[in-house]
Amino acid sequence: MGGGSAVKWLAFWWLGVCSSSRFVYGGNFYEDFEISWGGDRAKIFNSGALLSLSLDNLSGSGFHSKKTYLFGRIDMQLKLVAGNSAGTVTAYYLSSEGPRHDEIDFEFLGNLSGDPYIVHTNVFTQGKGNREQQFYLWFDPTKNFHTYSIIWNPQQIVLLVDNYPIREFRNTEAMGVPFPNTQPMRIYSSLWNADDWATRGGLIKTDWTHSPFTAYYRNFNFNTITNPADYSSKSSSAASPHTTYQLDAFGRRRLRWVQKYFMIYNYCTDLKRFPQGLPPECNHHHY
Repeated sequence: MGGGSAVKWLAFWWLGVCSSSRFVYGGNFYEDFEISWGGDRAKIFNSGALLSLSLDNLSGSGFHSKKTYLFGRIDMQLKLVAGNSAGTVTAYYLSSEGPRHDEIDFEFLGNLSGDPYIVHTNVFTQGKGNREQQFYLWFDPTKNFHTYSIIWNPQQIVLLVDNYPIREFRNTEAMGVPFPNTQPMRIYSSLWNADDWATRGGLIKTDWTHSPFTAYYRNFNFNTITNPADYSSKSSSAASPHTTYQLDAFGRRRLRWVQKYFMIYNYCTDLKRFPQGLPPECNHHHY
């Protein structure tokens, strides 16, 4: 992970102590989600409190929410594939439907045993992505459950890990950048084989002798709006704190800390990729 490893490992310990389960959860996988594909590779346990996805050499698996949502906060706890997970991707994201879809992505790229997972994030607007940021995590995401959250409102999108913001994508429609604020989205997750690109750019292939690969989900929470009219009505019942959420000074310090020590790729600094100029939102005072 390069220089400054002592600082980073101290940070690992500190965040490991401070990362928490200080969240209030609700919901039931039987009631709120449907298995999308993969047959019995996707399973719901414990009266709907736990879900697992598995991948073998024949197929992966996935699920999606029964409802669509427009704005709010979504929390999900995941325990990722342990051991040699090279070539696998566990995706957890929001997406609208159709070719000009909007999408907000967490993708967890598998690794050789002992190597860190990479968290790959992206934001699609009107069918266009190419806004990748990647991070290492400050803990082993295969040992315990950790909380991955998406806050989405008309002003911004914030991605959080154990309540630490790792990425902010603000609404810069005034600069001509589309922002996902009109199409309701469904929650999706899948576990699939992507060994053509996922691990070291595709150099490391999936070792099927370690299959089935399995990820686990629990403790999801929705604080969201399911009816777009509820937001436009400006009623007090629709004005949840998440629809007006913005990072405060403490949150910004946390965001800068994560991006300083754990970000490994940022499209807004990739001049080789954009020789004609960085995307317009990159010229703003944030990424």
